Amino acid sequence: MWLKLFFLLLYFLVLFVLARFFEAIVWYETGIFATQLVDPVALSFKKLRTILECRGLGYSGLPEKKDVRELVEKSGDLMEGELYSALKEEEASESVSSTNFSGEMHFYELVEDTKDGIWLVQVIANDRSPLVGKIHWEKMVKKVSRFGIRTGTFNCSSDPRYCKRRGWVRSTLIMSVPQTSTSKGKVMLKEYSGRKVEVEHIFKWITAHAASRIKTIYNADHLKEEWNKSDQYWVKIYLFANLDQPPAFFSALSIKFTGRVEFIFVNVENWDNKSYMTDIGVYNMPSYILRTPEGIYRYGNHTGEFISLQAMDSFLRSLQPEVNDLFVLSLVLVNLMAWMDLFITQGATIKRFVVLISTLGTYNSLLIISWLPVLGFLQLPYLDSFYEYSLKLLRYSNTTTLASWVRADWMFYSSHPALFLSTYLGHGLLIDYFEKKRRRNNNDEVNANNLEWLSSLWDWSTSCLFHPIASFQNFPVESDWDEDPDFFLERLAFPDLWLHPLIPTDYIKNLPVWQFRCLGVHSEEEMSEDSHDIENDTDIENTDTFNSEKEVFEDKQIHNSPGKASHCGAEACSCANKYCQTSLYEKKGRSYGSYNTNEDMEPDWLTWPADMLHCTECVVCLENFENGCLLMGLPCGHVFHQNCIAMWLAGGRHCCPVCRWPSYKKKQPYAQRQPLSNDVPS
Repeated sequence: MWLKLFFLLLYFLVLFVLARFFEAIVWYETGIFATQLVDPVALSFKKLRTILECRGLGYSGLPEKKDVRELVEKSGDLMEGELYSALKEEEASESVSSTNFSGEMHFYELVEDTKDGIWLVQVIANDRSPLVGKIHWEKMVKKVSRFGIRTGTFNCSSDPRYCKRRGWVRSTLIMSVPQTSTSKGKVMLKEYSGRKVEVEHIFKWITAHAASRIKTIYNADHLKEEWNKSDQYWVKIYLFANLDQPPAFFSALSIKFTGRVEFIFVNVENWDNKSYMTDIGVYNMPSYILRTPEGIYRYGNHTGEFISLQAMDSFLRSLQPEVNDLFVLSLVLVNLMAWMDLFITQGATIKRFVVLISTLGTYNSLLIISWLPVLGFLQLPYLDSFYEYSLKLLRYSNTTTLASWVRADWMFYSSHPALFLSTYLGHGLLIDYFEKKRRRNNNDEVNANNLEWLSSLWDWSTSCLFHPIASFQNFPVESDWDEDPDFFLERLAFPDLWLHPLIPTDYIKNLPVWQFRCLGVHSEEEMSEDSHDIENDTDIENTDTFNSEKEVFEDKQIHNSPGKASHCGAEACSCANKYCQTSLYEKKGRSYGSYNTNEDMEPDWLTWPADMLHCTECVVCLENFENGCLLMGLPCGHVFHQNCIAMWLAGGRHCCPVCRWPSYKKKQPYAQRQPLSNDVPS
């Protein structure tokens, strides 16, 4: 997870550097920056009209270019970035979708239950033509959609009772706006009563109703009173302008941020004394002033702070976010981080997508589960101070120059989704390249065959289904099902065998392996004489001890691994009577292994692992260990030829041939005395 987070942060850094690189290219080719002011005099009438449409100001009664230019200047300074965005939006010929309501409940859910937005609905009465024609309605939808106003059509033929109850006996236009200034308050429906059905007249009617919800100040005394008043709003934004009514984007934002930010329009058109505005720091007209408990912020002086709906919306969201905004942001970040698994995971293509789907499901589930207690804690009254301090920290951090760059980059990449996706794909391919190179240097085996990986996945999934205990280990490499196609049918014939887990054979590679070494070689006669003497001397003395120790050993194996005999098979039973009886010979000062070989040689016990029992014979093949042969030990401490015990375990008998202890399960090592080189048999 931390690796994915690191790669995601690295990707954001790449986007930031790439945006600065694009700015440098534009400056090199044109000699202008996005924050550079544009003189409206140098613009054509069409471009000026486009700017007014994006800001939401009517120009139908202004036929002259001079009047249109003055209206642009009165609404705010124009930057190169805003001009570029407006022209790009105007050239885009994408049609905006409009909702068709199916009945009363559909209308209520989308329109009357929406507390923070504006709806424009065309009602078509029974056996009547619509009030606005199809061509004009498409223009209207495209015009109002720039300001976040949603549109729809309600045909009374689908629900005549609801139209009759509402009094919609003729085709009309309905606008839904919040009734109160509190968040999630009631909404009211207003009906268009004008005679003219042109787009500009309907738009003026919409903006007039939306602007009526904004508090308007007409004189200096009212401004002074409002400026010094402290109420429930921590964040207030003032528009000082010489306009009849605020722009449509300003009115639309006031509805969108209902209950969070208070929007105030100061109309200075007929002011004689403007000294108080100078006292509070307002020197230019128009000015967008943000007032917070931390101080005054002049909107429009930093990168990306354009006089548009999208720019001011992202600015206010960063200062006064909703819980839903934070959830959406966390959802986007988590999914971007999860998609990194597609490039980090190496191997088969199907494996990559399986891991990706698993990661997406896991991350999104954890995100939703983690948000549930957060929402509960936010409802507690004791966290009000914590909430206020968090918002204060956001306001401090998001009014910096770095934050303005981040917002500008966000708007740039959101308006160019193809660039965003291509850079993400390129970043992922670079991660995939370096990950492959790293694994190749580390000699990590990567299965790039889809069929092989699907086969291993099938083995693992069947183990999960039929053997849930053993399937929690790693993916199995080999399976009895591959060797015998009728294995599945045999299992069905004997249901009790389903309880026996399939043990992966990966653990065999981790068992200790070493070479059998000898310290010295003696004559055959000496070895036979010494062996005969020791056997004669200890035959009577150790008979009882051998029998008692054998009984104790058998009692331990019964308690440690009940039921293992049936699992290991008949071959293990034939070899179970061969024990490494080191302790019997250690009483004479030598290990028993020194006298069990055909040649007189003393094993080098120092090369043996500390937790292995000393012996010189393999109970699987019943052959003595030869100098230089490879040995393998099991967790129980018994030692065998490497090839012998490997074939034994690979055949499905996952237990020790001597004591039946599971070969994949750790065991406490035996406490035994290591033989000394100067120990001489008596």
